[in-house]
Amino acid sequence: EVQLVESGGGLVQAGGSLNLSCAASGFTFDADYAIGWVRQAPGKEREGVSCIGTTDGITYYADSVKGRFTISTDVAKNTVYLQMNGLKPEDTAVYYCAAEWFQYCWRTMTTMGADYWGQGTQVTVSS
Repeated sequence: EVQLVESGGGLVQAGGSLNLSCAASGFTFDADYAIGWVRQAPGKEREGVSCIGTTDGITYYADSVKGRFTISTDVAKNTVYLQMNGLKPEDTAVYYCAAEWFQYCWRTMTTMGADYWGQGTQVTVSS
């Protein structure tokens, strides 16, 4: 059974930083997955934020987070991270870890077609 477990959310002031983690079980990163982060703010649609290919390392970032967020993986820990710097109030949302087997990151992030989803972690940025 595949599970994605997020951690690292919280409350931070504008300009601050958070590092989200997503621990994956039920598959390993030597399999070809697109794994990343999707967020949903109250009253808004889900938005693909960032993604990385587990075997090719190709990354995807939404325009709204480019230059501020960095995605990375720890293969030994089967974990994907999202380092978020320069946080803005508009980054406030529930952040979900999502994974899709054998897919391009850009497609997973734009179609919301992930096979697996985590339970989400709240990120709140105060002004």
